[in-house]
Amino acid sequence: MNGCDITLQGARLTALGSGALWWADHSLLCVSDLHLCKSERMARRGGPGLPPYETRDTLTRLAADLDRTQAHTVVCLGDSFDDLQAARSLPEDERLWITRLQAGRRWIWIEGNHDPGPIDLGGTHLAELALPPLTFRHIATDEGKGEISGHYHPKVTLPTRGRRISRPAFLVDEDRLILPAYGTYTGGLRSHDGVLAQLMRPDATAILTGPVPAEVPIARLRPQDPAGICD
Repeated sequence: MNGCDITLQGARLTALGSGALWWADHSLLCVSDLHLCKSERMARRGGPGLPPYETRDTLTRLAADLDRTQAHTVVCLGDSFDDLQAARSLPEDERLWITRLQAGRRWIWIEGNHDPGPIDLGGTHLAELALPPLTFRHIATDEGKGEISGHYHPKVTLPTRGRRISRPAFLVDEDRLILPAYGTYTGGLRSHDGVLAQLMRPDATAILTGPVPAEVPIARLRPQDPAGICD
């Protein structure tokens, strides 16, 4: 499987190149910050126009991850929709697509700051989910142990062959794992941003998403430092 294997509080996990997290022992796939219907929300609020294809692109990638993993449980880690009105505005064909993806699976919607209330789709809506030794919530807490969260859309920029590339990235240390945003049209917060630096230990590692996931220690993240390719 295209990913980097990591261990958090004894749980063996795989950070997939797509930006999803796979927990094989529980047959659980976790994705964060889908931000479905973002183009609809921006148009409704008079923002810049975006091609209205991001929901289909995100669902296509999610369907591919579900096909590869055959996950029995799916955890959507908050901000699955760009706001609650966006959830209500989901076109019928895309609503049916989500229903097909949910069929035969335990599907859990964790509430986020963009979608704090229940949404009118199948599955279970929770503030957070505890599956010892891990806890799944949208926003990391200072005291979190074995915590899986999202919200910050972390990304890393690296030099390569005379140019710089920027990719969404997982951030992981011995206490917590912060997932990248899975959705199309989602921006990112640099791994060295103050709020992330306060949350993550100095020995934290970034795992860049992409066709060949790569690990790099955050403390050594300088232009001359190469990333270590995951096997």
